[in-house]
Amino acid sequence: MPSKNSIHFEISERKILLRVLDVLVVLTALEIVGFYFEFDYFRITAEQWSWTIVLTAYLLFFNTLFELYNLVRASRITSTLNSVITASSLTSLAYLLTPFFTPTLPENRLQILFFYLALTLSMLLWRSIYIKLFASSRFDKKIVLLGNAEDITLVAQNLEEANPYYKVIGYLNTNTQASLKGQFIKLNELTITQAQELLKSNEATGVVVSGNQIDGITPQVYNWLIELVEYGHEVREYTQVYEEMTERVPVQFIGKDFYRFFPFARNNQNALYRFYHRTMDIVLSCIGLALGILLLPIVLLGNLLGNRGPLLYKQERVGINRTGFYIYKFRSMVTNAEEGGAQFAKKNDVRITKFGRFLRRSRIDEFPQFINILKGDMSIIGPRPERPIFVKELSKKIPFYDTRHVIKPGLTGWAQVKAKYGETDDDHLRKLQYDLFYIKKRSVFLDIRIIVKTLSTVLFFKGQ
Repeated sequence: MPSKNSIHFEISERKILLRVLDVLVVLTALEIVGFYFEFDYFRITAEQWSWTIVLTAYLLFFNTLFELYNLVRASRITSTLNSVITASSLTSLAYLLTPFFTPTLPENRLQILFFYLALTLSMLLWRSIYIKLFASSRFDKKIVLLGNAEDITLVAQNLEEANPYYKVIGYLNTNTQASLKGQFIKLNELTITQAQELLKSNEATGVVVSGNQIDGITPQVYNWLIELVEYGHEVREYTQVYEEMTERVPVQFIGKDFYRFFPFARNNQNALYRFYHRTMDIVLSCIGLALGILLLPIVLLGNLLGNRGPLLYKQERVGINRTGFYIYKFRSMVTNAEEGGAQFAKKNDVRITKFGRFLRRSRIDEFPQFINILKGDMSIIGPRPERPIFVKELSKKIPFYDTRHVIKPGLTGWAQVKAKYGETDDDHLRKLQYDLFYIKKRSVFLDIRIIVKTLSTVLFFKGQ
């Protein structure tokens, strides 16, 4: 049996832990301040329970907005403390300025300071403890890989890049003709007996099987895996682990049984979800167009002075079921930007004007696409539509690339908030992995996550 001293939090467990303890720590701190300092602006009582709900909602919203539940950032002291101070400040401000949902401002203004300090300092203290204890190596998950040695390097690299708490300590080779390559060349090759000893001694906590080379698993290895499961050890398939950790679909490890990884019909045939999605498209598009009209004088003036050319441009893109349509945008590049032929936009693109850079960073250049959404060519959320020439090129290089066209393209999407510009084939592969994950897992909750991350991009000028 596995040792009971083994402690490891999965990614989902760590995120739940952070959210739950963020709320508990803040509420406890406010109660303590209230008890010792006669602080009555915020108290948890049966009559005032709604105030607790509102504060919790604000806290989780701003913490999410400032990526306090991004585990990589949450394990770094500098980025965490900066985000905590900003998120706590905005949480306090939002709570203080919404008296219809929260208590009216106290006559003694010192209580406002107590409220802010209790919230901020408790979060700073708790997150410092988290970094010191829960983000330390004692909670690492040490695993043994089973698969073809030719793939082990990529698998090990992907796992450790996706989750800093995942450590590969050895591998079993299913292909005796292959050898390890790359940065993991010093990784120990194990026998079944050696791997068994690592699991018994708790030096390893489980086995991950590289699923695209299962033909090399002998009956002896198969029986050993069954025995591990029977004795309570964790045995998981690589693509499932990778998808949970990265929130991407590893298309390069999907073979003939691709249908196991793409249960798209479940989402596409859900009438209630489709109704919600279209309603959201219409409502947010109307709001976006109204906001765009308010910003139009600024855009017109900036275009006149900084762009000096047509305000709008349209371009053919590929939509749902590979049908073509024309997308509308505010022009952010110099005129005749593609005299030398079609090319992808890239970071620090010299074709982008100074005012165009502002439009892109603020995402204002995308506002005309709300017209596309109202027409039904696009949705608020989905894979970004690409030009036909690029779709043709990428479909030849990247497996399952055309699969992203099973749903409407979007103004924003999972790939847009998680990945950078697609400058290389590897960048486009990574974006496709995110797009397929969204198509596979799309839900109201995932849509909300994308909208919150998009708001963060807009509010803090993170656009590209």
